Amino acid sequence: MGTGCLLYLLFAFTPQLETAAYFFDPIFNTILPMFMFLVLFVTFCKVDFHKMRPVAWHFWVSLFQLLFIGLLMAAILLPQQSDALPRTSYLILMEALLMCIICPCATAAAVVTQKLGGSLEQMTTFTFISNFITALLVPVCFPLIEKGADITFGAAFIKILHEVFIVLIVPMLLAYIVKHYMHRLHRKIISIKDLSYYLWGCSLMIVTGTTVKNIVHSNATIALLVAIAILGLVICIVQFAVGRFIGHYFNHTQEAGQALGQKNTAFAIWMAYTYLNPLSSVGPGCYILWQNIVNSVEIWQHRRTNENK
Repeated sequence: MGTGCLLYLLFAFTPQLETAAYFFDPIFNTILPMFMFLVLFVTFCKVDFHKMRPVAWHFWVSLFQLLFIGLLMAAILLPQQSDALPRTSYLILMEALLMCIICPCATAAAVVTQKLGGSLEQMTTFTFISNFITALLVPVCFPLIEKGADITFGAAFIKILHEVFIVLIVPMLLAYIVKHYMHRLHRKIISIKDLSYYLWGCSLMIVTGTTVKNIVHSNATIALLVAIAILGLVICIVQFAVGRFIGHYFNHTQEAGQALGQKNTAFAIWMAYTYLNPLSSVGPGCYILWQNIVNSVEIWQHRRTNENK
């Protein structure tokens, strides 16, 4: 994360590197989806597909996500009834926070969960459930917030399902084929220790640089950016904490924490920029940094615990 931030700042504010910056920008935009595809493909090569089924904590995590969305929607819509705050900083702030909650579970959450010793199959199953919930809620919520949002239920539903198909289904199908019909290649892939983890690290470096770029070039005031960042941190901690609290009752603390806390922020940024006030995309942009700091701390603690054992 630090490397991605420093590399962007180096290329952005060094005049001698301006040509190189314009050259590498489209390259990084192209290879980022490829990294995420490879991360999931390698991860799914280790999945036992017969164990992929809904479990109890999936229901409770989904329920609390719906509760959080309902509370934020109320905070957005109730002040608007007087038409006094149509496009104020308050509305942008609330939209930014909503994007940190309504977006689906990150596809890379399975990688972190596996690193923490959790169930890869349960996380993969919840990722599908979470994307389906988002596909249902976004077409309902967004037109209520932005009256001019050019979004219909069917169009948004199909668009999100298309993204899910490309990001989740395709690498899963390829992994299934490799695991069951290309045994030599499968053994070679799974023999490389932590391959998906390091691929995820490379993608995180690119995402962090992109996030810093979006924040630097946003038109928001410093006060609004700070408010979004601080409240985004609060939302991040609350979601991880509530998820872990739910998972504690089902002996799946790590899985439930990642399910509710780790979000597909790249998809959230696209949704915010396309259908809401573009400045609200700063919310999930900051959330990228917070959730991966939490992931880093969790991985460090897990490693330290194993070393002590």
